[in-house]
Amino acid sequence: DAWFVFDSGLVVFTVLETWLMTAVLFIIGGKGLGWNMATIRIARILRLARMARMARLFRAFPEILILIKGMVIAMRSVFFTLCLLLIIVYIFAIAFTQLVGTDMTQEFGS
Repeated sequence: DAWFVFDSGLVVFTVLETWLMTAVLFIIGGKGLGWNMATIRIARILRLARMARMARLFRAFPEILILIKGMVIAMRSVFFTLCLLLIIVYIFAIAFTQLVGTDMTQEFGS
């Protein structure tokens, strides 16, 4: 399949750019490889081509877009629920610390 070959190429370029280039630049002291920045920009543009493929997928299956929009809307509720839970845990931690109020080093031996 041509898309599989395209995706595999993008993964290889991403690994080369992210991990291998960073390691090589770290080893040689960050002086550069003598490559033109245009070459690296071309690799980044190829990665953007993968996003174009995702946009094509959204046009083909509008149900996916509806699901994603629903998840984005639900993330706001999930965020505020998480904040509320963190506040409740914090309050109970303070209350527990005040109720115990003894030096725990005597009981645990540390």
